[in-house]
Amino acid sequence: MKIHIKTYGCQMNERDSEALAGMLTEAGHVMVDSEEAADVLLFNTCSVREQAERKAKGKIGYMRKLKARKPELVIGALGCMAQRLGNELLNELPHLDFVLGTGQLHTLVPLIESIRADRRQVASITESADVLTGMGSHYRPEGDGMNFKAQIAITRGCNRFCSYCIVPYVRGREISREPADVVAEARELVAGGAKEIMLLGQNVAAYGWGGNVNPPPAGVSPFAELLEELDRIPGLLRIRFTSPYPTYFNDRLIAAIAQSRTVCHNIHLPLQSGSDRILAAMNRQYTADGYRAVAAALRTAMPDVTFSTDVIVGFPGESDEDFRLTRELMNEIGFDNSFIFKYSPRPGAKSAAREDSVPQEVKEERNALLLADLKTRVEAALRRQVGSVQEVLVEGTSPRNPERWSGRTGTNRVIHFLPEPDLEAGTLRRVKITRAGSVSLFGELVQE
Repeated sequence: MKIHIKTYGCQMNERDSEALAGMLTEAGHVMVDSEEAADVLLFNTCSVREQAERKAKGKIGYMRKLKARKPELVIGALGCMAQRLGNELLNELPHLDFVLGTGQLHTLVPLIESIRADRRQVASITESADVLTGMGSHYRPEGDGMNFKAQIAITRGCNRFCSYCIVPYVRGREISREPADVVAEARELVAGGAKEIMLLGQNVAAYGWGGNVNPPPAGVSPFAELLEELDRIPGLLRIRFTSPYPTYFNDRLIAAIAQSRTVCHNIHLPLQSGSDRILAAMNRQYTADGYRAVAAALRTAMPDVTFSTDVIVGFPGESDEDFRLTRELMNEIGFDNSFIFKYSPRPGAKSAAREDSVPQEVKEERNALLLADLKTRVEAALRRQVGSVQEVLVEGTSPRNPERWSGRTGTNRVIHFLPEPDLEAGTLRRVKITRAGSVSLFGELVQE
C-alpha cells in the first residue's frame, strides 16, 4: 500500500512517525509524499495545545472530499489527540476509519491491514509498555541529505503533572528503555551513517529512574551513565537531547555532559515562568532561584554553554509583576532560543478548572515583548562570535542560498560558508566567523 503520514506537534511525534514509516516499509508498504497518491492517510496528532488539535481536526475533516472520490481510502488518526478523544473522534469525523492511541502505535501495521480487509471503524487507545520497545524502526530514504542525523526515543510518558499539561494523561506514565537496547540502536544507526543522535523523552534527564523520583540524589544519574556509554561509540560525533526537567541536572549529570567527547553544549532548559507564585500554581517543582542555580552550575562546568527554553505567558492569575520576573530572568540567563506560548486551557489539565483570567490582548503583548527581547539577545550573542573559529557539523546546501553550505555548532548556532570541492555533509569542519546576521553566522572554512 502507498502510505502518507502527516505529523503535528513535538519531536517525539516526529520520531514516532519516522518509526512508523520504518515499520510500514519493513512490512513491504511504500511511503508517498502526496495525499492524492496514497491508499492510506495517517495523521499523527498533538493535543498539548488547542491550536494543534484544531489544525489536525480541520485537516482530517477536509479529507472527507478525497474519501468521497476514493472510497477505498483508509484514514487514521494517531497519537495524543487520538488518545484523548478516542471514539469521540470517530463520531465527530465519521469518514475516519480508525483511532490509534499513543500506547498502541506499535500495532499500526496489522491494524491497517485488518481494516483494509474488514472496512470497520476501530478505536485502540489502551496503554501498553510494549510501545517502548516496539518503536525502534527507522525510515532512512535514499537521497535524504540529513541521513547523518537520527533520533532515539529513550523514555515515554511523564510523571511531573504540571497543572497546564495533559502529557501524563495522553502519553501515560514515565517509562524508560533498557540501556543496552538504546546503545544497540545507536550503534546500528552509526553503522548506517548517522553522525549525530538526538535522544528524546518528555523528561529525558529522568531516564532510568522510573516512579516519581524528584529531585534525584546527588552523585547518581542513570542518564549520565547512558550518555557515557553512547560517548564510547566509534564514529558518533555528536549527541543532543531534549527535553529535560531542570531539577534532574545534578552534579553527576552535569559532570558527564562537561566531560563528554560528543554531548553538545546546548541545553534546552524549560523555564515556563520566572515567578515563584506562578511556578507553584503550575506545579513546577522548583523556584526561580533553584532554576538559576542549575543554569549557573551548567555554565560553570561549560562556559560556552547556550540555553533554549519554553515559556508560557498569560497563565491564570499572572500579574504584571509575575511577567516582569519572567522577563528579567530570561534576559539574565540569556537564552539563545525561546519557545513562547500563550496559555490556553487544555481539557483534563488541572489548570483548566481555573478562570483563564489574562485577556488575550495582554497575552499577545507579553508574547511580543519576550520575542523582541529574544531578537535583541540573539543579535548581540551572534556579534560576539565574529572573529572566532567554530567547529560545525556540515549539513549541506543552505536552504536560502544554494551557493553556500551551512553547518551547526555544538552550541546549536547555524553558520553559512562557501563550500570547497569534495566537502561532505556529516563531517566536522572548522569555520572562522566573518560576520553576524540576525539569526545566523557567516564564515570561511579553515584549511586543515
